[in-house]
Amino acid sequence: MEDIEIARNTQLDSITKIAENNGIKEEYLEPYGKYKAKISLNIMKDLRNKEDGKLVLITAINPTPLGEGKTTIAIGLADGLRKIGKNSILALREPSLGPVFGIKGGATGGGHSQVAPMEDINLHFTGDIHAITSANNLLSAIIDNHIYHGNELNIEKVKWKRCVDLNDRQLRVVNTGLSGEKNIVPREDGFDITVASEIMAIFCLATDIDDLKRRLGNIIIGYNNEQKPVTAHDLKAEGAMAVLLKDALNPNLVQTLEHTPAIIHGGPFANIAHGCNSVVATKMALKLSNYTVTEAGFGADLGAEKFLNIKTRRLGKIPDAVVIVATIKALKYHGGIAKEELEKENIEALKNGSKNLLKHIENLKEKFGVNVIVAINKFNQDTENEIETLRKILEKENVELSLVESWSKGGEGAIELAEKVVNLCEEKENEFKYIYNLEDTIKEKVEKVSKNIYGADGVEYSKEAEEQIEKIEKMGYGNLPICIAKTQYSFSDDAKNLECNSSFNIHVKEVKLKAGAEFIVILTGKVMTMPGLPKHPASEQIDIDEQGNIVGIF
Repeated sequence: MEDIEIARNTQLDSITKIAENNGIKEEYLEPYGKYKAKISLNIMKDLRNKEDGKLVLITAINPTPLGEGKTTIAIGLADGLRKIGKNSILALREPSLGPVFGIKGGATGGGHSQVAPMEDINLHFTGDIHAITSANNLLSAIIDNHIYHGNELNIEKVKWKRCVDLNDRQLRVVNTGLSGEKNIVPREDGFDITVASEIMAIFCLATDIDDLKRRLGNIIIGYNNEQKPVTAHDLKAEGAMAVLLKDALNPNLVQTLEHTPAIIHGGPFANIAHGCNSVVATKMALKLSNYTVTEAGFGADLGAEKFLNIKTRRLGKIPDAVVIVATIKALKYHGGIAKEELEKENIEALKNGSKNLLKHIENLKEKFGVNVIVAINKFNQDTENEIETLRKILEKENVELSLVESWSKGGEGAIELAEKVVNLCEEKENEFKYIYNLEDTIKEKVEKVSKNIYGADGVEYSKEAEEQIEKIEKMGYGNLPICIAKTQYSFSDDAKNLECNSSFNIHVKEVKLKAGAEFIVILTGKVMTMPGLPKHPASEQIDIDEQGNIVGIF
């Protein structure tokens, strides 16, 4: 059966039962139908004296067109932990409509390791991303209205972009204000995808409604005729924006197919944003469970790096264990084998492709100092010879391997991983350290991540990027974390350079200050903050029948 059929044929518990069974009082629950609800942030007052549970971060090797099943393993692990008697909760990101209708598809897991209701979660869910889109575009409307009515703040250069939660390359750069009406000034504008917007980052990093308002007010929308920053607070916009986000800020409660609670909230991409679910959702999960299983987007060079360098500074918690997800097929692909040949046993390709996995292990284990285990999403065509070869490679690194079959068996297929994760969390202390200090210069931060995490020889900056860095540091924002936007497919900034066998540099083309999000975006290579659709997008397969059943979502 397809994922959507498996999900549809599973009898879910009511969301009130899920909440009750996991210590969430009715007064803090706002149901959205039978199987979804929001949890009021007020619950944190009751939980403030409760000790945090263990935090398990799921990450992966650099992704391939084959898919590695990171979310599927995260869900399977949470279910597996329950099967061995541990109180676990999932804390995941919300899917964006861009990938759902684009190339990647949905983000609710697969097979028998899914969160549900999968159609709702993958589509409009509880409206959080729509609220973020509205708040973002409200600010755009306020900016242009201010200019129309005399431009009291003398705004000369608008840097703020509109957004939409779809892949639409036509909107990357647009001209607006072409109506010819008096006082409407035509200007060049553009759109980002919502999940890469500063509002999404603010939403995911804010700790409460007051922090949300403060961050919204600190957004720099542009510069005046004296080249001084103009903020959303100067436009008196943060209150109205916060009103649009007030309900969205409450995390969403759903369940796995095995009734494990899942808190799904916030959804920034990791290749063009910081790639982690909301701080408030993770904090809530840590208080409600003994084990919180969360994930970071794409490979560990992106999602995990940003989780550890950006999110933990707000979360106040370091993962007790990190799981790196891979497949035998994906490792062979990284070893230079064509997709058509991956079904065949190929030990040499596996050994060569394992270099990608080993670099991620080195980064997490040695550079960050966190506890690591490797989870292989097992397929029937994986041979014993290939599995043993990989096991021996990992033994040399003193890293355990766990074979996971949660796609076909649900939590039962992740019991071994669950047991090994518990042992890792309980028996071994982290020796965590950040890759960079906040006091480092912007260039020092970029170079430390590029050299230590990516393995680059150095960093090259465009003239524009050089000027932007100088301006940001002169404005007093140089002590913020950095968020590097880079291709997800390679350690380099070249999507086609999978093996990274030869020396390479990272090429910084643009640097953007996100004062509200409180980080600095470093744009590298050819990465863009508004993706496009592929030649044959997933939308071609999505439909609805006469009974109202959705088909084609995966």
